[in-house]
Amino acid sequence: ALIFLVLGSILTGIATVNQAGAIGAAGALIMAGYRLTDGRRGSFAPAILALASLGVIAFVLANYDTNIKNIQTEADAFGINLAIGAVIMLCLSLVWSGIRVMRIDGTLQAVMLETAKTTSLVFIILLGAAMLTAAFRAFGGEELVRHFLETLPGGFWSQFIIVMAVIFILGFFLDFIEIAVVVVPIVAPILLADPAANVTAVWLGVMIGLNIQTSFLTPPFGFALFYLRGVAPAVVRTLDMYKGVIPFIALQLLALAIVGYYPTLVNYLPARVSLTSQTAPPPVNPRLQPCMEELLFATYERDGERLRSAMDELTSMDLTALSEDAREAVEDSLESARSVFGIIEEVKAAQAEAEAFAVDYRLLHADVSNLQRLIRQIETELEGLERDASHMAANPNASDAAKARLADRKALLENERQSIEAQIPADWDEKHKAYLQLAGAENRARMQYRRAADDSYEGIAEVRLLLAQADTIAAIRPEIEALRPLVDNAGGAEVQEAIKLVEERLGALDGAGDVRSPLSKARRAMKPGQENREEANALLDESLAAQAIEAEWRSNAAAAIGEELDSYEAMIRDSLGLRQQPRLGEEMAKEVAACMAHHRDISLNF
Repeated sequence: ALIFLVLGSILTGIATVNQAGAIGAAGALIMAGYRLTDGRRGSFAPAILALASLGVIAFVLANYDTNIKNIQTEADAFGINLAIGAVIMLCLSLVWSGIRVMRIDGTLQAVMLETAKTTSLVFIILLGAAMLTAAFRAFGGEELVRHFLETLPGGFWSQFIIVMAVIFILGFFLDFIEIAVVVVPIVAPILLADPAANVTAVWLGVMIGLNIQTSFLTPPFGFALFYLRGVAPAVVRTLDMYKGVIPFIALQLLALAIVGYYPTLVNYLPARVSLTSQTAPPPVNPRLQPCMEELLFATYERDGERLRSAMDELTSMDLTALSEDAREAVEDSLESARSVFGIIEEVKAAQAEAEAFAVDYRLLHADVSNLQRLIRQIETELEGLERDASHMAANPNASDAAKARLADRKALLENERQSIEAQIPADWDEKHKAYLQLAGAENRARMQYRRAADDSYEGIAEVRLLLAQADTIAAIRPEIEALRPLVDNAGGAEVQEAIKLVEERLGALDGAGDVRSPLSKARRAMKPGQENREEANALLDESLAAQAIEAEWRSNAAAAIGEELDSYEAMIRDSLGLRQQPRLGEEMAKEVAACMAHHRDISLNF
């Protein structure tokens, strides 16, 4: 149960790895408390107390808001107090179990000592790996590896196969910790940086993990076979063990092939957990846009007529109940909403044109990119030779032979660079500029769509918020009227403080600037020692008049078209207004996660 609790909390996103470790430690402490006192009276008391406390905490979380800042009613305060009591009881059960484990045979001290030894060992390995990796990179080892991998024919997949083969062989001699902290940090950035494959770190980690696991099973050096040999009876021959693991190796290789061919199998669940968690990125996140637009364009094609009908229905309504600014906001939003469909056609046309051009351009781009990469490597080496030449020139002890070798090497590299540059097709610049223009046109069309979609929703959302606050702005009138006796009789400091409180209330309301502005002027007019009560009263009248206007039109508009605005907003919320939502809906998050789980070739953008 404890294993499922710890791993389950990690996999479901309830707890981080550190938090899950703390959960495991607390659970182990409570379990040890009743196991070490097995058969004694009250041995299960701390465990029962802990379970009861967790039950109460779960009940409170399900039925109350546990944010202390949001306490508004007695029920909220009761929920907070109940949670505090449950947490105290849980802490008491942990302390109780801890005292038991510490007193019985020094179990707690022994466990802590062994934990410290293991932790120290792991940290020493990590420290050594960090030192080795830093030294390897400082002396140019990573560049050598990068240079070797990038010069391999076949692109990403040849690099990937070579890396996996090296890790497979290292698995015969090194533990997974050494491979994970020494080898992976060197090769993973190189593989992840390839824009043609554009693989995710999760997928690469799973592939490396499966590869290491397969290596540990492979005779004759697999670590797992040595472990098995140590626990197996003497009657079981080593050769029989080798034969027995063959089906498992085949299954591991099959799993590698499936994960490699179908990366969605690995990428979907992390993407879905990320997009449905409490810390999910908002829909306006640029990383989500390609998949969101792909799904939304299909939605517009399917539900376009229904959306246009809703727009026409709202346009035909009498909007005179709205204020001039609110009416203009609704009309502008409807105009932007209608323009979205034409812009989508422009996006599709630009995308089709760019994709058609990219069919032949992709091969040219790949060839030229490889040539340019070789040129950059030569230029990097030439820069190093230039530095060496300057050092030799300043060193009187440098031999002429060394200088000659350096000059010969420079001449050879220069000739090689010129030879590679000559291989670049003459029409490369022309085709590259043509593709950039097509890609730029598509990008501009997409940006235009995003602005139109945002504008089509923002105005509607703003007006709905104004109408929803009609009762609130009406209820604030008595507070403004209550300022008049203070202005007439109270001191300047007291009046300023009272006006400031009302200003803060108005500041939380949208579109209340006309009501708040006279109050701000009235507060300045009541500066202590320079009170101008007549001016302050006139400004209060101005604020009250503005409040009456705001309250009246908002109330009338809410009664006249409030329901229609709500219905229209609900219809466009998950389409035109999706980018303006705080998070993706459950179904849309699943579809976006499925789309993002695929690896996309983005090499043409570089």
